Order: sequence, then C-alpha cells, then structure tokens
Amino acid sequence: MSRATATAALPHVRPAGHAVLRGGRASFLVHRRSVVVAVALAVLLACAVVAYLCVGESFVPPMEVVRVLLGRPSPDELVVGTLRLPRLVVGLLAGAAFGVAGALVQTVARNPLASPDVIGVTHGAGAATVAAISFNAVAYDALPYVSVAGGLAAALLVYVFAWRRGLHSSRFVLVGIGVSVALGSLTQLFLTKGDYLVAQQAKVWLTGSLNGRGYEEARPLALVLLLAVPAALWAARAQRGAHFDDDTAAALGVRLDRLRLYLTVLGVVLASVATGAAGPVDFVALLAPQIARRLTRTAQIPLLSSALTGALVVVVADLLARRLFSPIELPVGVLTAVVGAPYLMWLIVRTRSRSGGTTS
Repeated sequence: MSRATATAALPHVRPAGHAVLRGGRASFLVHRRSVVVAVALAVLLACAVVAYLCVGESFVPPMEVVRVLLGRPSPDELVVGTLRLPRLVVGLLAGAAFGVAGALVQTVARNPLASPDVIGVTHGAGAATVAAISFNAVAYDALPYVSVAGGLAAALLVYVFAWRRGLHSSRFVLVGIGVSVALGSLTQLFLTKGDYLVAQQAKVWLTGSLNGRGYEEARPLALVLLLAVPAALWAARAQRGAHFDDDTAAALGVRLDRLRLYLTVLGVVLASVATGAAGPVDFVALLAPQIARRLTRTAQIPLLSSALTGALVVVVADLLARRLFSPIELPVGVLTAVVGAPYLMWLIVRTRSRSGGTTS
C-alpha cells in the first residue's frame, strides 16, 4: 500500500495542507485550499445571483435588488421578488444537487466519465416523469417523487448489470450509457403515445428549462437537500474509503460494497429530485465535480465546492440563455449541453489514450 493511501486511511495522521476541525466527539479533516476555493466560489455565486436578478427585459439597479432580498419596500418587488427570484432559487438548488450527485457518483465509479446524466439516472427520472405527464398518471405535486422512483430504478438496473465480482469503473460507465440510450428511446415512445398537447409540454420539460419554475418546485428540492446535509457530512469522510480498490479496502476492514451503495443512493436521490424540479439539465453533474477537483487539487472530489460550482454553472447558464438571443429564450439545458458535450468527448479521448485504446 502506498504512503498516500496509508495516510488517507489513518485518521490520526494529518496530511500536508490540512487542518483538523473538532466539534465535541466529531472531528473533520479540512483541506485549506478547498476552504479558499469554496469561499471564492461563494463570492462568485453571490455576484452571479445579483447579476441574474438585475438583468432582464428591464434592468434593475443592484441596490434595488439588495433591498428586495432584504425584504424592504421597493418599486421593483414584482420584477425581482415575483418573476426572477423563484426561478433563481430553483436554479441554485438544482445546480447544487446536481453538483453533489455528480461528485458522489464519480467517487463510487472512480471515473470522471461517470455522472447521473451519463449513466442513466437522469434519463430514468426523465422517463418516469414524462410517462406521468403524458398519461396524466399522477398529480403535478407528485412529479418529484416519480422522478426519484425513476432515477432509483435506472441506477439499480445499471448496478445489477455492471456488477461482476466487483464494480469495475469502465464497465459501470458503458452499461450506464447503454441504459441511457434505452431509456431515451422509451421516453420518445411515451411522447408518441400520450396526448399531443401534453406531449409538447413534456418535450419542453425534457430540454431542462427553468422557465415557469417557482417555489412549488423548489420546496421538495430544498427539503431533500436539507435532509441530505447530515448524509453529505458523512459522505465527505466516507469518500476516502470509497477510493480504495477491493483488496485494499478488505485489508483495512472497509465494507466497500455497502459504502458504495450508500453513496450511490444519496447521489441518485439528489439527481432525481433535481431532475424533477428543473428537468434533465445535462452535463452539470459531469462538469461541476471535475471543475471543483481541479480548483482544489484534492485526491477526493470536494462536495461543498462541487455544490457551489453546480449552482454557479446553472445560474450563469440560465442568465445567458435568457439574454443571448433575446427576446427568444433558450432552455438552460441547451447551454450546458453546448459546453458539456465537447468536454465529455475530450474525457473519452483522454481516457482511451491513457489506457492505450483498450477498454475492460
């Protein structure tokens, strides 16, 4: 076992560049650069939020935006507080959820190509939601729960087919891509069998748009994120064990299969609920963790920075989607796909070049 692995496995050894935070019986190992990056991302996100609320068909001065956010009377209350703020809240929450979900799935798969939208989780959530919309199967308020059920079903399918005396990262991604294609075809079948007008609404939802989103979509997502905070704190520590191979984990007494299952379920639930709230905003879960990891230069993917990066990507992308071709408004998923698709192809080429063009 390498020195770096041994250091990560032993909690009493403090790696260079880290500090220990203690609260009662609990203690957390904090990477100093990660703290600096998280603060910088939070500042950038705050600036993006103000810009998002200022820019639109009518410009609102930043001071008026601040007044509305502080709950003070303002003539721009309707534009900022009623029209723009609810949509922004959904974008922030969905972006954060996608960022954390992508970080957890990539940690389990030990592969930067793995993300909920690549391995079929968001496609499963989307297929279930489109089926419910097209056939008017459930009430609108129940759609987030339908998305979670679809995402969990898709993840279980990938897990079952990818498991073969262990979970190999390349096989996991390849099976996930195959499941994604199959679920995409199933979604198109649902669109052709349902009512035409309802199917058109479902097609708009499939593009990943925040248009018309409000607090009704934000509430279940906010609740899931709030409940996921303790699990995310545990996951931040558990990530170190998830990076081990099967033999190393067995030698250290780490129950790797159970750990991977817990992390996967948490990531799938977050991605599925975010999909139900904002639609399948593709590639945010793929991009955000890798951007955060490169900024922090850590061995594990930082969850907080991934959440902040995901929120920042969605907010900036939706702002550009609203204003680039004004008065035409693009779905936010179109812009994230324009950036994410070339990045995915670059990752595939890079992975193949490292493995000598072979896959296993």
